[in-house]
Amino acid sequence: MTIYVLIFLAKIVEISIMTVRTVMMTKGEKLYASILGAIEISIWLYLMSTILTNIQSDPYQLVAYALGFGCGIYLGSTLEEKIGVGLITIHVIADIREGMLIASNLRNNNVAVTHLKGEGRDAGKSILMIHIKRRRKKEAIRVIKETCEDVMISVYDVKNVAGGYGLKK
Repeated sequence: MTIYVLIFLAKIVEISIMTVRTVMMTKGEKLYASILGAIEISIWLYLMSTILTNIQSDPYQLVAYALGFGCGIYLGSTLEEKIGVGLITIHVIADIREGMLIASNLRNNNVAVTHLKGEGRDAGKSILMIHIKRRRKKEAIRVIKETCEDVMISVYDVKNVAGGYGLKK
């Protein structure tokens, strides 16, 4: 029984690291991705060479490996979301008056906002463009929804932004 738990836990740790490493790499965090990659491959090599020796005669090892893989993806995705590396752009489309109020409330929360005026089908609209660190996404959306629930919000991942208020490393 111990071998199955060990395989399961080792695979969860390895795949969680892999998931976070992959995101770090795509966000341009090369040093962190390299360090995580070295840890990840060490766990994988240990797992493959030491633990998974009797996989043909003991198929439950395969089950523990597969379950650990799936759980590792889930845990790694959850961890990566909490770490929130990188930048996002949030676009908000609202009624013109509500847009001005949302922009003001966001600015009061130290969030930079660019406010543009647009035309909707029936009335003028506010188009808000917000570039923030990913870890502040929930906070910004909370402020937007507390100000006005009836808005359109789009969120985009951004790889690079040059300049901008509060975005410098």
